[in-house]
Formats: sequence, structure tokens, C-alpha cells
Amino acid sequence: ITYVLYTCNGETMKIYVDLIIFLNFMFDFILLLVTNIILKRGTSLKRIILGALVGSLTIVVLFIPFTTCTLFFLKVLLSILIILITFGYKDLKYFLINLFYFYIVSIILGGFMYYLNIEFSYKNIGMVFYHKGLSINYIFIIIFSPIILLMHKRQMKLIKEINSLHYNVEVYVNDKPLYLKGFMDTGNTLVDPITKRKVIITNSREFINIVKNNMYYLVPYETVSSSNLIKCYKVDKIYIKELGIRKDILVGITKEKLKYNGINCILNYYLMEEK
Repeated sequence: ITYVLYTCNGETMKIYVDLIIFLNFMFDFILLLVTNIILKRGTSLKRIILGALVGSLTIVVLFIPFTTCTLFFLKVLLSILIILITFGYKDLKYFLINLFYFYIVSIILGGFMYYLNIEFSYKNIGMVFYHKGLSINYIFIIIFSPIILLMHKRQMKLIKEINSLHYNVEVYVNDKPLYLKGFMDTGNTLVDPITKRKVIITNSREFINIVKNNMYYLVPYETVSSSNLIKCYKVDKIYIKELGIRKDILVGITKEKLKYNGINCILNYYLMEEK
């Protein structure tokens, strides 16, 4: 195996250049592949391999005694070169989005690697990690990094889907607006059986204080395990950003904590059907 001797702070160690090149090739390949999948660029496998190969061969600059500032700019230029080789250049926005996601994926995967190295007490000099025998870096790169990045991609997709169901809601009582953070819950299809008004649910203390002396309705509801009555108040109207104004709405009161963070209003799914 090809190796060189490297001395730093009086210490001498063996660095296996071929393994470092292989490690960085696999790292860059996974980063470019995941970036391509996330952005749906449709880049060919050959271009991804070529970009990863360029990135892995230029790793030798780390062993040249550059200043910290110079090394930083070289890394930026290297990442720009890799992105241009892999995805090409269509316009500035296209290029910047590719570069941004490449950095984001790099930070995620690099963070996991750094954490594992700290946990397993791998010794390092500068940016080079080493240990007797086969480093966990190689095992991690080959086996675990695709799994972690896939899990991250799915989690980001889930977060995006959940965020798409978040709405800014204005509830008008006596012609005065109260601002709530709403979530469109497909499980809430509660309708007052007598007035046929749709019911949204809130645990907002401000709303409770505003309507505490108003007339209310008791609306029956059922869950999987029980049935009960919920106290509801008629409001003038509600305004849901991106959906518009809805009238003939009841707002039910619950003192329970809502299961979605930052949410204090559960919208009725039937509101989506209204024009």
C-alpha cells in the first residue's frame, strides 16, 4: 500500500494515500448522488463519478503547508469545480442552488462522522483522523452514510408535507381579529349535528378569555375510545391565509396540549372543500 511519512508537532505517522483518496471519493460520490436525488437533476452516473474523482484527487492539497485562509479558499474553489463538473452551468440560480444543497448535505454527513470519531476516541492531527487497523470512517462511509442520508431525505420530505398543512388563521370575535397558528388535521371533521356548522378547535388562552362570558354550544364528538361534549362558540368569521374567509364556524375549546409544536388551532378538514 502506498504511504508517506508525515510529521506534525514532533509526531510521525503513516498516511495511506490510496485509502484517503478512496475515502474522499466515496464521500464526494455520496454527497453528489444525494444532492442529485434531492434536487431531481437527472445527472448521469458518469458525471457524478467524474465529479467525485476530481474531488478525491485534489485532496492532496491538504498536505501542502498552506495558510488557513488560503486553504479555505482552495476548498471553496474545489467545491465550485466539483459542482460545475457534475451538474454543469445553466444560470447563476441553478448553480447556487446546487452548491447550497451540496454544502448542506456535506454538513449533515460530516457532522455524523465527526461525532463518531469523537465518541470512539480517534486521534487526529489537523483534519486527518487515524487509528490502528481499519478506521471506522471507512465502515461508516460504505455502510451507514447512505442510510443516514436516506433517512434525512425522508424526514425532510415529511417536514415539508407537515409544514404545507400549517396556516395563519385570524378568528374574528366582535369584529376584532385574534391571530392563531392553525394546522389542517384530516382527522378533524367535526360538525355540529344541529346547526351543521363546522368546528375548529383551539386551546388559546386569549380566545378563552375573550369568549368566556358568551353563549356557547355543546357539540358531541367521538374518539376511538370514548365520546363526550365539547364547548363551542360561534365567531363572526375566520380568515385562513391561502384559503380565504370562512363563515358559520364554531370554535371548540380544549385545555389539552395540541400534539403539533407551535400550533394552537386545529382546523376542520371540511374547510378545504369549500370554494
